[in-house]
Amino acid sequence: MPSGVIKFDEFALDCDRYELLCAGDPIKLEKLPMELLILLVEKGGHLVTRQEIVERLWGPGVFLDTEHGINTAIRKIRQVLRDNPEQSRFVQTVTGKGYRFIAATSAISSRNGNGSVAWTGSASTQIAQSDTDQKNPDRDIADHALPTASTTEPARGFGMVWRSASLLLVAAMATAALVVGLNVGDVRSRLFARTAQSRIHSLAVLPLENLSGDPAQDYFADGMTDELITMLARNSGLRVISRTSVMQYKKAHKPLPDIARELGVDGILEGSVGRSGGRVHVNVQLVYAPGDTHVWAESYDRDLSDVSALQNELARTIARQVGSTVSASASPQRRINPEAHDAYLLGRYYWFAEDYKKSRQYFQKAIDLQPDYAAAWAGFADSYIASAASGEARSSTVMPQGEEAARKAVALDDSLAEAHNSLAAAYLFYRWDWKRAERESARAVELNPGLAEGHHLRGYVLQVLNRTDESLQEQKKAMELDPFARPWVLVLALLDARQFDAALNEARLRSEAHRGDPELHGFLFAAYWHKGMEKEAAQELETSLQLEGQKELALAVHRAFERGGMNAVWEWQLSNLKKRSAKTYVSPLHFAGLYACLKRKEEALHYLEEAYQERAPRVVFIPNNGNFDFLHSEPRYQAIVKKMGLPAAQ
Repeated sequence: MPSGVIKFDEFALDCDRYELLCAGDPIKLEKLPMELLILLVEKGGHLVTRQEIVERLWGPGVFLDTEHGINTAIRKIRQVLRDNPEQSRFVQTVTGKGYRFIAATSAISSRNGNGSVAWTGSASTQIAQSDTDQKNPDRDIADHALPTASTTEPARGFGMVWRSASLLLVAAMATAALVVGLNVGDVRSRLFARTAQSRIHSLAVLPLENLSGDPAQDYFADGMTDELITMLARNSGLRVISRTSVMQYKKAHKPLPDIARELGVDGILEGSVGRSGGRVHVNVQLVYAPGDTHVWAESYDRDLSDVSALQNELARTIARQVGSTVSASASPQRRINPEAHDAYLLGRYYWFAEDYKKSRQYFQKAIDLQPDYAAAWAGFADSYIASAASGEARSSTVMPQGEEAARKAVALDDSLAEAHNSLAAAYLFYRWDWKRAERESARAVELNPGLAEGHHLRGYVLQVLNRTDESLQEQKKAMELDPFARPWVLVLALLDARQFDAALNEARLRSEAHRGDPELHGFLFAAYWHKGMEKEAAQELETSLQLEGQKELALAVHRAFERGGMNAVWEWQLSNLKKRSAKTYVSPLHFAGLYACLKRKEEALHYLEEAYQERAPRVVFIPNNGNFDFLHSEPRYQAIVKKMGLPAAQ
């Protein structure tokens, strides 16, 4: 092991003192990461294999799961060095082999009188030389000599006492490690479980790292992450953050306590997944985030055909570690064809990317390969229903297929929450069957209390039924489970409840927490508009467009407002919508909304009637939309609401 002080970039590694400094200030780094950093620097530029790391940090023949220990140590080194693994300045990953330290290193020649590092400017002595230099016997050996700190006798005596005590401590730790590593009497599970049970009540599953080295395989790692979240979320005693929010941290490499704080959780599950041939290898570790404390870790090697069973086993094991349970499936678990599962994961990958047409192709492929694959049928349903709900496709052309697929999914697996959620959406947005929509949405959240989409849709169902307080509670629950998915959802719910002051306050609060989110500024615009604060509304609309990169449109809004206030802005938007509708499908509900803002009654009613004829999904919300309040006394409006069977607005 090297001694003395080694400088690289703005950092200095004091090997004698076991200390890392940045511009002279010490940086906290735990024992294992420090040992690994010293090893990497010592090898300066040469590959350090994972086996070398294991032998240096734990010793040969160790029984502990070192895979995650290495990954965690590397992550902590990168954190303190502010090193991006994608464009590394210091620690380079050699896929499947190990790591190498790639920064130039040099010796610092002296210390100050108080023993601290003396920053003497640029030193030229390289700690590690190339292979050629190492083999050159004529090279000055002084090039490899590192300075050591001078010590007094009392200090040296204290050091000897400390080392003696340390040896006893290390021996005790080694014995404990051996017992835990061998898991004698299930000691490891019981020790870790007690720690986790008293601490972890909420959990975020960070995106599993794709170990294949091929970015085209990201969908597999993301899909495995999503399915593991779904399994864990069935646990009513554990709050599990949903997929959309955790995906914000894919390749983010932020400190775990920071991520936990932002997501409001006390537990983090992280790991990696890779597949080769017909095998899949998964590494996972559970961390108590506030203290960045390791709780449990395990590695799994399975056949691809056993992936579903593996995920169930993982979910149950993790739940057990935090002192809880995962609900068992009511139906026997089906064996999933690996090719069908792969197609399903690709379908979900494109569905989350909002490419519904492409996602449908892969869900169809999964169904062709395995006709009794309930999750694939639910995904197939979602691809149709989402394309209509988003306004991408005409409801009458896609909703019947979506409803049929959802029914098929429920018939195949009545315990699948996502299937009931899809069917609830079909009843709400297409059949206008409020009782069945309420029943199916209740069933979805009963089966999976952690399904954020289930709570969100149930909030919509209860809103249509004028159960406002219950609707708000469901949307709050959805936000707790998926804080990044729809930070605006409570703003919308409060606007629909005509609580405009509360909506404005909520929008301001969320926009502060999610700076730069164009949708939140869009909802700030809506809140100001309903408050009658037109100038502020126009400014927020401009800001929203600028954040979306639509600078020309933002300028057009500014000019329109200066020319004629918000009416001129609505007219400008109406003109743009007409141009767009000449090229692609535009829901008549969009036209109805703009004409309502302009208070042009006849046109607004005409397009509402057209939306009713088309069964436009979001026509169900018209009694809740304040823009249409001036039409409530109109017989034509009342006829639409009556024919749909909608409860009158309260």
